[in-house]
Amino acid sequence: MSHLRFFTAGESHGPALVVLVEGVPAGLPLLAADLDGDLGRRQQGYGRGGRMKIEQDRAIILSGVRGGVTLGSPIALTIANRDHANWAGRMGAEPFAEVPEALVRPRPGHADLAGGQKYNRSDLRDILERASARETASRVAAGAIAKRLLAAVGVEVFAFVRSIGAVACPPEALGLPSETLRDGARASEVGCPDEATSAAMKAAIHAASHAGDTLGGTFEVVATGVPVGLGSHVHWDRKLDGRIGQAFLSIQAIKAVSIGDGFEAAALPGSSVHDPIDYSKEHGDFPRRSNHAGGLEGGITNGAPVRVVAAMKPIATLRKALPSVDIRTKEAVDAAHERSDICAVLAASVVGEAMLALVLADALLEKFGGDSLEELQRNMKGYQEQLAQWPAGDDR
Repeated sequence: MSHLRFFTAGESHGPALVVLVEGVPAGLPLLAADLDGDLGRRQQGYGRGGRMKIEQDRAIILSGVRGGVTLGSPIALTIANRDHANWAGRMGAEPFAEVPEALVRPRPGHADLAGGQKYNRSDLRDILERASARETASRVAAGAIAKRLLAAVGVEVFAFVRSIGAVACPPEALGLPSETLRDGARASEVGCPDEATSAAMKAAIHAASHAGDTLGGTFEVVATGVPVGLGSHVHWDRKLDGRIGQAFLSIQAIKAVSIGDGFEAAALPGSSVHDPIDYSKEHGDFPRRSNHAGGLEGGITNGAPVRVVAAMKPIATLRKALPSVDIRTKEAVDAAHERSDICAVLAASVVGEAMLALVLADALLEKFGGDSLEELQRNMKGYQEQLAQWPAGDDR
């Protein structure tokens, strides 16, 4: 990201998470309450662990906003970790009065072992604390700012859960209108817009919990109102689908990402995959009859909704612990277990919304620029007027 950048800091059980967002134009209305809604949604979902009963995530804006409006300067904010109070003597920047018991039993599927080796740490908590998905609260706060910017130019981002474990939403439900998918997902305890599937997903999570196991799943993030022309075909690192893929794969536990029909398209002939083009005299644009491409062609948005599907592996911390090795004694042991979720696919979908919003907002500013919201909107209007007259003549 070069036009809208964000950085996060903080450990899972440290005093707070810290977020810095740079590149937001001046003049965007923004309140802490605008971020708290998504922070609260990230904590919801059937199958979440006890930590969610402790934390009540709220953002505190420290800079970059005055009188409820952005200034164009970096936006800094914090999110308190309420659970930090329960970790006195074990977490904090000052030297400990007594050295805490080291975590020496790495969990398969987590960053514990590889991180400990890479950073030469004999207490794997030094890795666990930052690798934890608690960090995603920071991303959701940054993404909520990006959503506000996108909304100011008519772009909306939402997500819904497609599957949990072996339970998948039926194809007919996936084809519902965007508003129905969004509202159905928001009303579901598992984020699925289909009521019958939601009930089956809850039953699967309940069964996994009793077995001491965990479940993953898939979710889809959709952005509507995205203008034609974000991203570029001219270099590998400017292709928007590549930037989206990197953003989603950086989310903890996400192991696969597809755009549009993704893997499904690989098994079909081209006649069933590519989206026929029409022309609308009323709107002066070139709509597609379908959206198998997920709103992106050649690394550039084509005006159709952007559709991204991500696959989340099961949570790596199992109550029924997997075999591991004590890194000090080298003896076989069970992996460490800490308070954790059984399933967090709904929460991951909220993080996915944030990451797509951040990538799209960055691409929007890359395309249209603007130090103020008014300038950005004016530049977009001029571009849309140009598109309505395209092609105007010989461009050679």
